[in-house]
Amino acid sequence: MSGTPPQAVHDAALLLRERRHAAARDLLQAHLAQAPASVPALWLLGGACQELGDFDAARAAFTQLLQLDPRWVPARVALGELLARAGQIDAAEHALRRALQDDARYTRAALSLAQLLRHSGRGRDALPITQAAIAHSDDAALQLEHALALRTDQRDAEALTLLQRIAAAHPQRADAAHYLALSLHGAGRYDAAIASARRALQLGLDDAETWGVLARALAAAQQLDAAEDAFRQGLQRDPDALPLHEDYARLLWLRSGDLAHATAALDTALQRQPGHAALLALKAQLHGSAGDAQTAYALYARAAALPDAPVQLEVAAASAALKDVPARALAHARRAAARAPELAQEALVQALLVRGELAEAAALLQRAQAARPDDQQLLALQAVLWRASGDARYRALYDYPSVVHAWTLDTPPGWTSLDAYLDDLRATLRRLHILRGHPPDQSLRGGAQTMGDLARHDDPVIRAFFDHAIVGPLDRHLAVLGRGADALRRRNNGRWRVHSAWSVQLRAQGFHVDHVHPDGWLSSACYIDLPEGLGEAAPDGVGDESPHDESRHAGWIRFGAVPLPLTPPLPAEHYVRPAPGLLLLFPSYMWHGTVPFSGTRTRLTIAFDVLPG
Repeated sequence: MSGTPPQAVHDAALLLRERRHAAARDLLQAHLAQAPASVPALWLLGGACQELGDFDAARAAFTQLLQLDPRWVPARVALGELLARAGQIDAAEHALRRALQDDARYTRAALSLAQLLRHSGRGRDALPITQAAIAHSDDAALQLEHALALRTDQRDAEALTLLQRIAAAHPQRADAAHYLALSLHGAGRYDAAIASARRALQLGLDDAETWGVLARALAAAQQLDAAEDAFRQGLQRDPDALPLHEDYARLLWLRSGDLAHATAALDTALQRQPGHAALLALKAQLHGSAGDAQTAYALYARAAALPDAPVQLEVAAASAALKDVPARALAHARRAAARAPELAQEALVQALLVRGELAEAAALLQRAQAARPDDQQLLALQAVLWRASGDARYRALYDYPSVVHAWTLDTPPGWTSLDAYLDDLRATLRRLHILRGHPPDQSLRGGAQTMGDLARHDDPVIRAFFDHAIVGPLDRHLAVLGRGADALRRRNNGRWRVHSAWSVQLRAQGFHVDHVHPDGWLSSACYIDLPEGLGEAAPDGVGDESPHDESRHAGWIRFGAVPLPLTPPLPAEHYVRPAPGLLLLFPSYMWHGTVPFSGTRTRLTIAFDVLPG
């Protein structure tokens, strides 16, 4: 403002400082009736209406102000924030970007735009905004947004360092403690994550999201009773919080293997909201994991039929119906494809393959792979199509001798022998295996899996596995694969990185259903401890191409068995006998599973996926 403001504007500003917003609004409206072009009055009126919750009136005031003075940046930012609140995301983004264009040093514009992009699922797009803004501002909220943008860009180490610095500089900021806990959990520093989440709660951030961060960190640290209590605390704050329901039910299932116990809180929520599509889908997933395919399908179909149900529910219903009623699966897949062709591609291809409609499946796969040539699930379905139709290209894709290789782990520094290292590794992993139920979204049955990403674990024995034991075998594997134009070798640049890792402990009669790893490039099975006498040794001690007698392959890993209910079925073609210290590497697009075994001892493995480095 320039000059002396009118008395009414001055008096209204005093009223606003006293938080007498209604009185200020009335005074300003009366003044504007006489002086409609008063920019200062419009600015104060917009703020008063915001405080009173009259967002339409606030938006009208800021819009009128900007017509009079288009370069009033605070008003344009306020307008952008109101548009975002109203769900007009594109208009809000345009307003905030215009504000930044007019004044690149206005911190609030950068902060609001970054938050808008993050909440819209475009956190990576916020990175250049926050990067430029923090160069001339040390605002803590802006620094936090930059850290979150770094996390979205998978620059986790940088994000953690920045969050630690923010939390230390602003020890009373509950949001800094919250996001630091989230980042510490992602880094596998579970005890520190627990402490930071508890600090956020102590500082007053008593909401469902922060209780969820604490609960997940407690679960990862194997403080399972405390984790259950934290999930319950979070659900008390928000009884319909889907992420909490999902992780709480998952934890209960993993601990007990009891479906009724795992879904009790979920059922209570569904009694309040019987038409909650996401809760129905979660219950369906748990029933499917427990082997109750019929109930799982019924729940998915019920959810998919709800008004405005996400198309993903039609896709899930198609998958659930595929084994028992293929025609129904195809109907669901076609409905999904009509709404969202890309999201439904895989489900539709599977249903077409099962129904024997190979020509349509081939055409659809060709279009899908043109857009996503490295999609491992599409490559796996392409292999099914080629094998079912007798296409010679199948054998090049599933050339077991050239793409499936077994390696012996290297002995990490600090151990005198591989056997000594394996003794320590199996003892460490056994301490982590305290669950009973199998994960509801994974392939194993009759066993349990560690929680969290094992590759981020800070235990020195586990670190030695990822930092030393597998490095040489992976380097040698890439060298043996070589480079080429095929789906596997064209991505081989000689470098690699572990994408995610976990450990599995199978009980007697446990197994992995045949599956692929959609998020990988190379996948693995590393054997740490095994029951005695898992089948007979193959002729070369490693691979076996005799698929017709699985009794001699108990506990072995098998390749090529397709789990789709095809006519005729496509059985396993290749087996590998496990041995302690053996690291098996193979393409992530390759169908693989395990053969159940008997006895009293368990089968302990580490598995991980690899992406090009």
